[in-house]
Order: sequence, then C-alpha cells, then structure tokens
Amino acid sequence: MKRLHVHVSVDDLAASIKFYSGMFAAEPTVVKSDYAKWMLEDPRVNFAISRRGAEVGLNHLGIQVESAEELAQMESRLQSLQPDVQLEADTACCYAKSDKYWVNDPSGIAWETYHTLDTIPVFGEPEKATATACCVPAAKPRIRLSADSSCCAPAADKSKAGNCC
Repeated sequence: MKRLHVHVSVDDLAASIKFYSGMFAAEPTVVKSDYAKWMLEDPRVNFAISRRGAEVGLNHLGIQVESAEELAQMESRLQSLQPDVQLEADTACCYAKSDKYWVNDPSGIAWETYHTLDTIPVFGEPEKATATACCVPAAKPRIRLSADSSCCAPAADKSKAGNCC
C-alpha cells in the first residue's frame, strides 16, 4: 500500500511541531534537532517538516511505497510521463536510507517516489549536503499565484477572498 508524503520547510521547528501535533492529534514519530516526521494512519500520510535552510513552504511531495516491486511499478509510470526521471539508489536523506526516483510536475514541484530501506542517525550524506533542504534535486522554476488570485487560502480581508476549489 502506498502512502502520500508531504515535506514542508519551516522556520520555527518547535512551534511547527506543536502546531502539527495538535492538528494531527499525534506526536511525531521522529524528532531531530532540524527535522520531525509523523507517520499517520488517518490520513495515511508521511508528513515531515525540517529547518535546513530551504525556502519556507512546500519542499516536495512524494509517494512512499512498501516494496521494491511497488517502486519498479512507480518508476514505469513516471518514465511514461517524463523521460528524465532521476534515480537515487541507496541514498541517505531525512534520517533514512532509500531507493528513490525524482520528477518535477508541470509547475516545477518536485515529486519523490521512494522505498525506505533503513533508518540512519544523520539527516543525509555529508559529502552531498547543501545549504538547501532535503536531498531534492534542482527543480524547474515554480509557478507562483499572484496575490490577487482566487485561492482556497483565507484572506486577511474577507472581501478579497476568492472562491474555494
């Protein structure tokens, strides 16, 4: 069975852990000095936050699979969508050793499909460490919504709030 993965970059880890623990009604399953992760069953999601120098906000999305066979199926799907799928085999990232594939959606959002092999005591491989976030390959520029676009996010001025999707 697959699990949705969401990784958000934050600027205040402690405040974010408190917020998300309250929202999910659950404490994180992993807490490090720069990272926290919730492995939730309802909803079935691997939700992670980190404070690693990346731009605050959505870091990447992903699909976590439970076997090498499921990962091979996902690779096949991704290859049919995009020929430049990036493989990372036996890679260290986010306190785990994983096999993974990366693609970017049409808006430039990074998507990671991965199979976790083991946990490790460090965030990533020191020789691959960067000032930016978790192991995410360089992405195409993301499309940003303008400040006056209709969106589901609440607006400070309710008269300017758009219709929700």
